[in-house]
Amino acid sequence: MKRINKYFAFLLAACFTLTACNDDFLNTKPLGEVDETSVWTDLALAEAFVVGIYQGLGNGGFDEQMLASLTDEAIFTHPGRGINTITEARSNPADIGWVNGTLAWNSMYSRIRAANLAIEKLTDPDFPHSGATADRLIAEAKFMRAYYYHQLLRYYGGFPIIDFAYTLDAETFEIPRNTFEECVNFIVADLDEAANLLIGKSAIRGRATQASALALKSRVLLYAASDLHDGPTASSKSADLASYGNLEILAYTSGNRTERWQKAQAAAKAVLDITSGNQMGLSAPVAHEDGIQTYINNSMARNGGESEILLGRYFINLKTENGGRQGLFNGPNGYNNWAGNTPVQLLVDDYEMMDGTSFSWDNPEHAAAPYDNRDARFYASVLYDGAQWKPRSSANQPRDPLGQIQTGTYEVVSGGEVVPHFGLDTRNSPIEDWNGSYTGYYFRKFIDANPAIVDQNTWQEVPWPVLRYTEAVLNYVEASIELGQEDEAKAWLNQIRYRVGQPAITETGEALKERYRNERRIEMAYEEQRYHDVRRWMIAEETLGRQANGINITGTLKPGQSLSTYRYDPTVYNYVYKVIDMDPGKENRKWLDKMYYLPIHRDEMNRNAQLVQNPGY
Repeated sequence: MKRINKYFAFLLAACFTLTACNDDFLNTKPLGEVDETSVWTDLALAEAFVVGIYQGLGNGGFDEQMLASLTDEAIFTHPGRGINTITEARSNPADIGWVNGTLAWNSMYSRIRAANLAIEKLTDPDFPHSGATADRLIAEAKFMRAYYYHQLLRYYGGFPIIDFAYTLDAETFEIPRNTFEECVNFIVADLDEAANLLIGKSAIRGRATQASALALKSRVLLYAASDLHDGPTASSKSADLASYGNLEILAYTSGNRTERWQKAQAAAKAVLDITSGNQMGLSAPVAHEDGIQTYINNSMARNGGESEILLGRYFINLKTENGGRQGLFNGPNGYNNWAGNTPVQLLVDDYEMMDGTSFSWDNPEHAAAPYDNRDARFYASVLYDGAQWKPRSSANQPRDPLGQIQTGTYEVVSGGEVVPHFGLDTRNSPIEDWNGSYTGYYFRKFIDANPAIVDQNTWQEVPWPVLRYTEAVLNYVEASIELGQEDEAKAWLNQIRYRVGQPAITETGEALKERYRNERRIEMAYEEQRYHDVRRWMIAEETLGRQANGINITGTLKPGQSLSTYRYDPTVYNYVYKVIDMDPGKENRKWLDKMYYLPIHRDEMNRNAQLVQNPGY
């Protein structure tokens, strides 16, 4: 036993000796990580850190659940994931409902801290550099800080402004929310500085540029000038806001609203001036088919549509991210896809006719053929019954040799008898009967029509438009209308319409405003604009508060006609279209004025005793 004890004593002494002789053993750096000191002494690592701040963009708007399904654009097909918590007005601080990482309070502050840290370290960097390089990285960090703060502002209202990176030895982590005006001013100051630092810098795809900084400024100032953020106007339209004791957190409570519209107009015009190459220069509508293709090109950012995107979230097939799976997420179940976010009839009805008149179910000609002669953007955005689409899988091509969308119930002849054929893209489909659309429609926009891209198992490279040129044009149009400059507004608005083959708008006054709002709805469909637009215009009750609806379609064989394998063919079938409200058991939409803002989660309120909650929660 003594010999064993002496042996262990010797080993222990040897260990202490080796450790004492080689202190570096304790300072070994992990091979898979880079420590903070190294990051800020190396230009490449510092740039990598700044690029990492962009990760807060997530998948853009291409998550399986989309913001469109909180609006009168779409519904989410699969219940129980939090969207209905919001659309049915059941949100509360303990259960906000569906909130993804692109807008969650804690996620935004995590990215803001990273931006603050980068700004601090790059202001006087510890590595050899050219001033231009450091300026670019500071500009990108300030742009991203502004972007994440603008997300907080438009979902929650005023936020605590934090312009430094907290450390563990901070005296306090509690800070009150700043006023709405202070938040707008802070964001605009960041964007002005970013834009100035980015002048003349070459564009890097997916990263901030002078144009994107000015475009975000345009959006922020347009929102700031809108009804929801003018205290007297908001109070007159909402009892919840009128009784809220901290209205300055959500709106301007003083000041000149005309000046705010002027600032919004000037900010939008600044974007148009430096992106003059995007201007359309049209004096008349293009051909209808050209309009369809132009809208597709702009949505897909290809074949000339690349310049539409001023800031995009790009995806590549080498990195299989969910942002490349919108075809699977939203495509028809008859193609083995999931039909996640499907257009509602409310949106479909708002697409104009080709001649610029409104669609109406009271018009017998419209009701008999509701998908004929519509705005080009309808065909580029929506898959409807009878629409030509991709080839079916080899196993299902015998059921549909033509590759046509089938969302109705139709008669066919089998064994000498007339029997019902349930459309392949319905919830009675013989292919998949659990993933079908409840509305009778599917997304077409943002989905690559290339037959080689099988949405069920293939990713696609379509970027999400975080900011695009046409939004800046629409911002300029809206501000011009609000300032009474109607001729200027119509000149720019009609350029957008001519581009897709629609005739000029000629209305004035309130009628012009309504035409503009519908134009924005159609042009920016599914781009996370509608949710914010109807709230800031304070028309959410009559838009988002409407019950979602869809279409029921039946096709009966005409006398003397016979068909054993169904195809869409008005010469063979009589089609009847009936608008149906969504079953309340599926989704029962309700609007309460508290929904103008999301609640701040209870956990955040518990962490910061100085926070005040939004009205109605």
